[in-house]
Amino acid sequence: MKPSNTYSSPKASYFITVIRSGIFYICQFLSVISIAPMVFLLSRSSFEARYRWVMIWVSIQMWLLENICGLSFALQGIENIPPTNGIILSKHQSAWETLAIQAVFPPLVFLLKKELLSVPIWGWALSLTEPIAIDRGAKTAALKKLLRDGEERLKKGRWVVVFPEGTRVPPGQKGQYNASGAMLAHRVGCPVVPIAHNAGEFWARQAFLKWPGVIQLRIGPVIDGSQHSAAEINQQAEAWIEAQMAEISHVACTAE
Repeated sequence: MKPSNTYSSPKASYFITVIRSGIFYICQFLSVISIAPMVFLLSRSSFEARYRWVMIWVSIQMWLLENICGLSFALQGIENIPPTNGIILSKHQSAWETLAIQAVFPPLVFLLKKELLSVPIWGWALSLTEPIAIDRGAKTAALKKLLRDGEERLKKGRWVVVFPEGTRVPPGQKGQYNASGAMLAHRVGCPVVPIAHNAGEFWARQAFLKWPGVIQLRIGPVIDGSQHSAAEINQQAEAWIEAQMAEISHVACTAE
């Protein structure tokens, strides 16, 4: 069942939003071609050296969104981030959270589809941040790669970001929560932090427009991966995330 598409974020005029969104994309492109070469030059350097440049780029995007598009965010639950690294299980509605999570958490890597690494310039630079790139069509191989590479990244002190619904799900819809991230957490015995947000109501999937407003970003209580089974971790994360979505979303939720 598809959700209603009649939701309209409270906002400035459509024309102004189009202009602001266009300026954002121009500035984003300029920032990519300016910073990506620095990441390439550091390809044989340390992860930390490359990541510093990535974070400069992320900071620029967040600044552009707030100061050009009028799109900011309100953060709740930052005190729930533990001192040790672990796994982030996040709602996935937009490209926005891929930026915001990096802006809030210590160094991290994403679980993502390998096709993204083929995108000219941006994807090439992304590959140097050591993401866990998988072939979604080969599910067994993808799970093995997540468990193997995920454990290796965690041992290096990095956070691992997993979107349990697998792909971006529009506001008002709920995807099936895959337990692969929870399996990694149980295997390693590390903390799990759930994240909820309503970014898709302002920056929709594959949408040009970036509507002004305040995105609600909530970080949930830690789930101890060493004390729960993968199924329990997944269930607890899903229950917390969806309860928060019911509070912050302007769109009534329906399961896909």
